[in-house]
Amino acid sequence: MSPEPNAPDDTEASSAPDGADEPAATAETTELDADETTDSSSPYTLQREDGSETHHAFWADDVADRVEDRDPDEPIVIKGGISPSGVPHLGNVNEIMRGYFVAEVLRERGHEVTQVFTADDRDPLRGLPRTLCDLEGNLVDLGEVNAGALGRNLGSPYTDIPDPFGCCESYGDHFSQIIEDSAAAVDVPIEFVSTTELYESGDLEEITRHVLENRDTAREVLSKYQDKVEENGEYVPFNPICEECGKITETVTDVDLEAGTVEYRCTDMDAGDQTIEGCGHEGTATLRDGKLPWRFEWPAQWQALGVDFEPFGKDHAEGSWPSGIDVAENVLGIEPPVPMVYEWFTLDGEPFSSSAGNVILVSDVLELIEPEVLRYFFTKDPSKARDFSVERLDLLVDEFDRFEAVYYGEVEASEDERAFAERVYPLVVDEPDEDRIRLPYTFAAVLGMTDDPALREEIARREGHIPENASEQAIEDALGRVEQARNWARRTENEFDYELKREAIPDHDFDATTEIALEELADFVEEGHGPDEIQEEIYETAKRHDVDMGSFFGAGYRLFFDEEQGPKLGPFLAKVDREFVVARLRRER
Repeated sequence: MSPEPNAPDDTEASSAPDGADEPAATAETTELDADETTDSSSPYTLQREDGSETHHAFWADDVADRVEDRDPDEPIVIKGGISPSGVPHLGNVNEIMRGYFVAEVLRERGHEVTQVFTADDRDPLRGLPRTLCDLEGNLVDLGEVNAGALGRNLGSPYTDIPDPFGCCESYGDHFSQIIEDSAAAVDVPIEFVSTTELYESGDLEEITRHVLENRDTAREVLSKYQDKVEENGEYVPFNPICEECGKITETVTDVDLEAGTVEYRCTDMDAGDQTIEGCGHEGTATLRDGKLPWRFEWPAQWQALGVDFEPFGKDHAEGSWPSGIDVAENVLGIEPPVPMVYEWFTLDGEPFSSSAGNVILVSDVLELIEPEVLRYFFTKDPSKARDFSVERLDLLVDEFDRFEAVYYGEVEASEDERAFAERVYPLVVDEPDEDRIRLPYTFAAVLGMTDDPALREEIARREGHIPENASEQAIEDALGRVEQARNWARRTENEFDYELKREAIPDHDFDATTEIALEELADFVEEGHGPDEIQEEIYETAKRHDVDMGSFFGAGYRLFFDEEQGPKLGPFLAKVDREFVVARLRRER
């Protein structure tokens, strides 16, 4: 399940209004604090300490071994899930991708596998999110949509709340569509399952009936995990939907299993630091007109969907998972799935937070890097905390490029690095191509300073990044990275966020000494020197003519970018076509 760390232990796992904020995790690689145990029920699947255990090069193979040890029926079912609150961001895709790689490994081994992803959309809306997202991936404030659709429906299931954007059948459907689109964008075939539909179709009805038939046992089990539940009290594990006001209520006054109904009173709901008032209505609800509390609903999903494996964040490992095992074994009489805890990752060193604006969507990321680079990020050990840095996205791309080069035997690598690349690369790239061309990411950002496709290709060829015999398709694919790198430069406003003014000389006004120095620099560039020599010559030329160093660099930036600052000038001038650079320094064109 996707992390819902703000949820108190005695409420639904989806109670956080934002639903996306996560506790800070260090950007450095760290191990989870796992108990040293070989207990098969331990969710710390990848942290087991056993000196005799042989591990694969890829973590997903270790998990697949655990699944196969169960000798499951086919199709093997891999599950993930999320509650539709807040903004569905890149962090939520963690669960989809972890499940995907295990699914692919099992498929390689000849198994039929179904990957399902549940939207816990019968959960009640417990608070107003500060930020929402439209279907195009744009973040918007509540003031830009029909916020009243949310405000009037606090306490109601997500699928009963009108879509504040007016484009989908409900708020829950809107959120789910973005998650589905995110999975499709990274080419992960998931079967999306609405929990509301599971209830309405009757798929959860018999399981709900069983829980209510055994509510004394259910109460005893849950009392070990929630202080508000008394072992010998009157707690009933079912939350009806009030037929009068549409809110979910926790107060069941009677159960009629023969009729398949419950009597209820619509009472107040605690939602963090606020109370959602019930309307006081007393009525009757069927077992399809409500929901199980989260700690019963999760195991009920396992049973209804036949789940064999589910990854989840460490908050569930320390909260919902122990009670989930207990409910599964001692209330439902089923075996819980193989678990796997994954660490959360941060975004530019900070926790994901839609309320604080620290989010990025999959659609945003894929404007900056290729899908295979993003897929590669999720192949890394899920038991270690990492940082997804947009600011230093070039490092991730460089890491992927090396990973790819190792697979093709183009660079020296350690035995472990080679084994990992050989195992994982075919799972990351749909169609491996030895003749592919990858432009270095920062070099692509330099090319992005010009809009001229021919010039981009010319510079890339001159720098040796496009071979003479490259196919047109390979060249087109390679230059596709230029637009992504340019988007990155603009998003981060880094040293490559400049536009080469090629068509006309920008307005300028230099004194005679500066003009002479520029002429001299043009002569030096015309001789064909490299980037480091040109950078050094800029300094020396300024010194020889007693021109202020900052002013001389500023003159260069003015001529080429119509700006007062820019990228490191020497390397840039060395990469652009020499004839143009010389003419511009001489103010000829």
